[in-house]
Amino acid sequence: MTATLETDDPRVTPLRDGIASRSLEGLVRAEVYLDAKTMSCAVPATGVHRAPDVASEQMDQLLFGEAFEVIEEEGGFFWGQARRDGYVGFVAAAALAPLAPEPTHRVAAIRTYAFAEPSIKTRALGPYSLNALVAVEAQEGRLCKAAGAGWMTAEHLAPLGVFETDAAAVAERFLGAPYLWGGRESLGLDCSGLVQQALFACGLACPRDTDQQASLGRAIAREDFGRGDLVFWKGHVAIGLDETRIVHANGHHMMVAIEPLEAAVARIEAAGVGAPTAYRRIK
Repeated sequence: MTATLETDDPRVTPLRDGIASRSLEGLVRAEVYLDAKTMSCAVPATGVHRAPDVASEQMDQLLFGEAFEVIEEEGGFFWGQARRDGYVGFVAAAALAPLAPEPTHRVAAIRTYAFAEPSIKTRALGPYSLNALVAVEAQEGRLCKAAGAGWMTAEHLAPLGVFETDAAAVAERFLGAPYLWGGRESLGLDCSGLVQQALFACGLACPRDTDQQASLGRAIAREDFGRGDLVFWKGHVAIGLDETRIVHANGHHMMVAIEPLEAAVARIEAAGVGAPTAYRRIK
């Protein structure tokens, strides 16, 4: 689920300092075009950073098994583009590995562990978050061997193509998860990361940032707002649980929380952000 190319948006355009991905040849001007090498995330989650430095802004995350198109290496980091949402940035080279076997399943639990052997009494690795991608190689009883990870509980996995049907219910499973700028894992995520994870779990493509997500679906009136709908403010987004309540990752609670919509509207407006800019229905 790669984001649509927008050559004037650096977040989803693999172009910097005169270097561009070969995929942009003929579309943008660059001094050199480089072939991308596909690698995959080999750790439970890793940051996509603005610069080749872990202290730089985390703009996005890769989850285990997600592909990353590597274009250039710099100082222990790979610069390139995340295949799943199209985001461009720097990822620590140590977090990536040669492209893993084609995924067969996704993590369907909010989080799960992988065990070193087909026994829950052996060393645990992870946790691996909802929507991480795994290739199941074998199964013994209730445990499945996920390539590059370990043995995961079968009930915590879903075959690719089997999805949730209620994005709001998925978002509720993140309740209490800490707010983390640029995060989209179960241990910490931001407002647009929560929306993206909820929609991914339902088999729906979703870009990374709130302004990009504001083009999803169709506009609706406030009085039509309900379960699964999105409400946007400048730089913020929440998911409707019903006509009066929302669930969102936010910097006020510093976690994923449920809040009355009107209370959130009043609080956010009082903070100087302004009134909601849009209400959208995805389906």
